[in-house]
Amino acid sequence: MKNTTVGYKSSVKTPAGWRSVYMTAEAEIISPKRAKIVKVSHIDGEEVGPFMSRTGANRQKFNGCYFAENEEGKIKNLSACKVLEENINND
Repeated sequence: MKNTTVGYKSSVKTPAGWRSVYMTAEAEIISPKRAKIVKVSHIDGEEVGPFMSRTGANRQKFNGCYFAENEEGKIKNLSACKVLEENINND
């Protein structure tokens, strides 16, 4: 099974509306063009946590844990992701 670290854009809901963020995640390659998200590690370069903000303003706050868990299991096209690191798992 081949794992990789990918980065891609996603959206989070804040009190001010939907905002675009950059997620870094561990993904499992399921075909040459697709990957399944296993775990999101960073949102906009910060460790995932329950109280996150895009700019520090209250109206930009969101629950990072919720959106990270929401991404797990999703299938992403590798053409829409930036492959940051490739790992080979020998299970």
